[in-house]
Amino acid sequence: QVQLVESGGGLVQAGGSLRLSCAASGLTFSRYNMGWFRQAPGKEREFVAVISRVGSLLSYGDSVKGRFTISRDNAKNTVYLEMNSLKPEDTAVYYCAADQSPLVVPREESDYDYWGQGTQVTVSP
Repeated sequence: QVQLVESGGGLVQAGGSLRLSCAASGLTFSRYNMGWFRQAPGKEREFVAVISRVGSLLSYGDSVKGRFTISRDNAKNTVYLEMNSLKPEDTAVYYCAADQSPLVVPREESDYDYWGQGTQVTVSP
């Protein structure tokens, strides 16, 4: 059974930083592109970042480019999202997701096969 478990969310002041982790089990991690999405109250789920299977290709959503960094450790079956210069508009539930398609850097929700339960990030003004 595939499980993706996010951690590292919390409350932080604007300008601060957080590091999210997503631990994967039940799959061959290195065969999956790994992505992060977020969903704020009353809004649709939004693409945040994706990293390819061996970490050679990255892609970011426009709203986080230059502030967030995605990385992965295939030996630990874990993907990370380093978030810096956080803004109140970054407040959302953050989800990690796994994609086994041939796409190199999938950016659409529908591209992904497995999802975690999410972790809440709240940025206060």
